[in-house]
Amino acid sequence: MSRETILAIDQGTTSSRSMLFSADAAVLAQGQQEFRQIFPADGWVEHDPEDIWQSSLATLRTVHETLDGHAPAAIGITNQRETTVIWDRASGRPVYNAIVWQDRRTAPLCRQLKESGAEADVTARTGLLLDPYFSATKIAWILDHVSGARERAERGELAFGTVDSFLLWRLTGGRVHATDATNASRTNLYNIHTGEWDEELLRLFAIPRAILPEVRDCAGNFGTSDPAVCGFSAAIGGIAGDQQAAAIGQGCLAPGEIKSTYGTGCFVLVNTGGQALNSANKLLTTIAYRLNGKTSYALEGSIFIAGAAVQWLRDGLGIIASAAETEALAAGLDGNHGVYLVPAFTGLGAPYWDPEARGAISGLTRDTGPAHIARAALEAIAYQTSDLLAAMAADGVTPSALRVDGGMVANSWFCQFLADILALSVDRPVVTETTALGAAFLAGMQAGLYGGMEDIRATWRQERHFAPAMAEEERRKLLNGWAHAVAMVRMKE
Repeated sequence: MSRETILAIDQGTTSSRSMLFSADAAVLAQGQQEFRQIFPADGWVEHDPEDIWQSSLATLRTVHETLDGHAPAAIGITNQRETTVIWDRASGRPVYNAIVWQDRRTAPLCRQLKESGAEADVTARTGLLLDPYFSATKIAWILDHVSGARERAERGELAFGTVDSFLLWRLTGGRVHATDATNASRTNLYNIHTGEWDEELLRLFAIPRAILPEVRDCAGNFGTSDPAVCGFSAAIGGIAGDQQAAAIGQGCLAPGEIKSTYGTGCFVLVNTGGQALNSANKLLTTIAYRLNGKTSYALEGSIFIAGAAVQWLRDGLGIIASAAETEALAAGLDGNHGVYLVPAFTGLGAPYWDPEARGAISGLTRDTGPAHIARAALEAIAYQTSDLLAAMAADGVTPSALRVDGGMVANSWFCQFLADILALSVDRPVVTETTALGAAFLAGMQAGLYGGMEDIRATWRQERHFAPAMAEEERRKLLNGWAHAVAMVRMKE
C-alpha cells in the first residue's frame, strides 16, 4: 500500500496538518496540531518557527505510523504563504520569529515606497501591490532589526524562506534550500513573467540575493526526507502555496475555473491559463502553478480574516466552545437584526488594501447576544467574498459556479448564505481539505502516480450543491448594510 500513498504536509496559519492519501484521493489517515499565535504589538503577528517545525513533524510522524514503518511513494508540502523565516545556514536556527502574512508592521515602509512612485513597477513585475502582506518588506525588517543580520545575510550565512522552504530545509537535514514558483510569486521579489528573482526588486527592497532559495517547478525533485529527522526516507515531489494547492485539489485547472478557500483567511482564485491578467480593481495576478517549465497564471482576491474571526469568538470572546456551534447559533435567528461585524483585525485585504482599518461591530442593541455576533462573523466572510467577486466581475471574470473548501465549509448554513449573498451556485467537494490534496497531487505526479492534470481533474467529486434562494431585495439590503459598516471602519480622522 505504501507505494501507492502520498503524504501531504499542510502547514497553516493556526495549525499544522499531515494527511495520507491513496492514489484515488481517499483520505487514509491524518493528524493535526494547533500552535501558538504571538501578537507583540498592534497589527503584529508572529510564529515561533520551532513551533511550526515541531507541530509539522509531530503530525507527519502520526500519519507515518499508520504505514507500519513503510515509506509513502512521495511527500508533498503546502503552506501558509508570504510568512517569512530567516535562519542560520550552519545551525538551522531562526534569527527571529516568523513574521506572519497577516502582520502589518511594515505599513510605513510600504507607504514610503508608494509615495516614491515604485508601486506601478512592482506590480508590472510581480502582479502584486506594495503591501505589508508580502514577504519582501518582512525580510528587510528582520535584516534591519536583528543585530548583525544584514551583514551576515550579505556574507551568505543566512537563508530566507517562506514556510515551505523552512520545512524543506529541516526535512532534508539542511541539504536543500529551494521553493516553488507559486511561493516565490508571493514575495514581491520574483518576476512572474521572466520566472526569475528580479534584480531591480532586490535593489528596491535591499535584499541580498545570497539568502534566496532556488525556484523550482511545483512538481519536481525537492530532495528526500532524512531518516534521522523524520524516521523514513521518501522523495519530496511537490510544493505549492496553500491557495494554489487548493485550486489544484479542486480541479480548477482550466481558464475560468474558480475556487474559494475558507481557512484562517479567505482566498478566491480563478485560473487564467497562460495569460497573466492585469486587474484594474486591486486584485492580484499570481502564478497558479508551473509544471515542466510552463507557467499558468491566476487572478486572486485575498481576505485576511475568515475562520480567524470564528477562532476569535472562541478564544477571544469565549462565546462559543467550538467553531461547529456557530451553525446552530446562526440558523436559530430569523435574520441578522442589523448586526454587522467587520473583522479588520489586521487591516482589510482586497479589494480595499487598507492596513490602517480595524475591526468593529455595529448595530448593537440590548437584545444583541452571542448568536447575533456569531452570525455576523459568518455573514462577514460571505460579504467579503462578494466584494472579491464584484471586483473580478469588473475585471471581466464572471463564474457560473464557485467551488469551496477549507474547514469553514463544513458549516452548511454558511455555504447556503454564501450562495444566497453571491447569487451564485456553491459546490462543496467530498474532500474539503483540498489544500493538502493539491500538494499530494503534485507529489503524485512527480512520483508517476498520475499521468497529468486530466487524471487529477477526474478525481474531483461533489458532496453537496447549494443553490441561491434569497430574494434580490433582501440580498441588496444586506449588502448595503455591509458597505455602510465597512465605510465606518475606513473613516480617517
